[in-house]
Amino acid sequence: MNNNVDTGKTFTDGLVSIIMPTYNSAAYIGEAIISVIHQTYTDWELLVVDDGSTDNTPDIVREFGRHDSRIHLFFNECRTGMPSSPRNYALQQARGRYIAFLDSDDVWQPEKLSEQLPLFNHSNVAVVYSDYEKISSTGERRGRVVRAPHTCDYRRLLYGNVIGNLTGIYDRQKVGTVKILDIHHEDYAMWLQILKRGYLARNTDSVTAFYRLHESSVTSKKISILSWQWNIYRNIEHLSLPYSCFCYVSYAIRALWKLWI
Repeated sequence: MNNNVDTGKTFTDGLVSIIMPTYNSAAYIGEAIISVIHQTYTDWELLVVDDGSTDNTPDIVREFGRHDSRIHLFFNECRTGMPSSPRNYALQQARGRYIAFLDSDDVWQPEKLSEQLPLFNHSNVAVVYSDYEKISSTGERRGRVVRAPHTCDYRRLLYGNVIGNLTGIYDRQKVGTVKILDIHHEDYAMWLQILKRGYLARNTDSVTAFYRLHESSVTSKKISILSWQWNIYRNIEHLSLPYSCFCYVSYAIRALWKLWI
């Protein structure tokens, strides 16, 4: 069994643990939290882990927590600048059967969880994801929807990451707690860990989330991701050099396509 998968815990059936790392997100985190509060599926807990904010982000979270006991604030012991550490900390606190992710500058549609959870009734489905729409840093919508395939398995995921992390949710009753690697592009590596065990991922075939673009960093980030991707193929998944090259080209094409949507 993969050493990064822990199947020895008992979880609260039906509860969704939503993991939100944050750092200096005062301008956006309120909107993100409100989108969770407005979920039509109400059996959830929100675990916000602050990674050393110097603004009033923690105060905003505390204020929401005063009015909703499902919202919990934690602090990373020391700032890491990597989302893996706060996410793993939240995983240690999470009580839910289902693990979902939402960054503090992104937003969910109210029906997201209600649409996703029934798909886990299929025994071979361990991950559910959705399409998502890109919005500007100020929240402006321009119809930039990223469509993903109806289903995805491990091999298909190697060719390009079709699971937007802000839409992804997995079932710990089936796969245990999947610890997040301390690498760049850690969310992609996590989804690969799960699907490599033979499970499928299913799309709701609907837009359930809004991904906020910070335009000044988009191009440079995409270039960096290409190098992160190669590391995953060769050093995490241990693919052969020829197959790594094949997957890398496929991934690069999809990454450029998503960049221009």
